Amino acid sequence: MTRSPTLNQDSSYPDSDGQPMADKTKQFNWIVYIKLGCEALFKHDPNVFVAGDLLWYPVEGSKTIKAAPDTMVIFGHLKGESPETTLCERGSYQQ
Repeated sequence: MTRSPTLNQDSSYPDSDGQPMADKTKQFNWIVYIKLGCEALFKHDPNVFVAGDLLWYPVEGSKTIKAAPDTMVIFGHLKGESPETTLCERGSYQQ
């Protein structure tokens, strides 16, 4: 059984980079299609979390190294709601 890492959301990490999600409607539609496709691909695996336009901090302790991928697939992380947060409340993903 794969366990999800303990959520340790530090509120001092910004949830936005101030950049727009998409420049055009066509680009936004592709982002949505890709995210939904990834969700469909892993819909039966509870240990795969798919996110779209979520600010990602890949280096622990660094608030300056960050990215906001259009879609990201995180293996080994429970999808859905957890006691610590709900997906709609998650402002960033800290690795």
